[in-house]
Amino acid sequence: MTLKDDDEHLIETLFRNGTITVVGVVLSFSLGFLTQWASNPIPWKLADLPTLLLISIGIVLQLRSLAFLLKTDSLRKVVYDRASRLFLDGVITTGSGVFLAIVIDTFRLLAER
Repeated sequence: MTLKDDDEHLIETLFRNGTITVVGVVLSFSLGFLTQWASNPIPWKLADLPTLLLISIGIVLQLRSLAFLLKTDSLRKVVYDRASRLFLDGVITTGSGVFLAIVIDTFRLLAER
């Protein structure tokens, strides 16, 4: 069953604009964390690669979500819901990378003692 344009569910523009703001703020925090983590005084090692991959993949998912939300067809509920799920996947992936970075740094600091 396909929906005609008249039958399609739309979201409010104001609601979508608020979501774009949230996505932009969280994305900037994610990019800020990556910048901070990259300038960490502890030397990088091969063990840092999974952390870098998780954070980078999460940021790409968040960027992709923002790109979907900036298009005018994101007022369609189906597109909006897809972008929202993509954003949440990006936040979870980035958060996992941040948590992994903290765990790895903690173990390194404990090993130095």
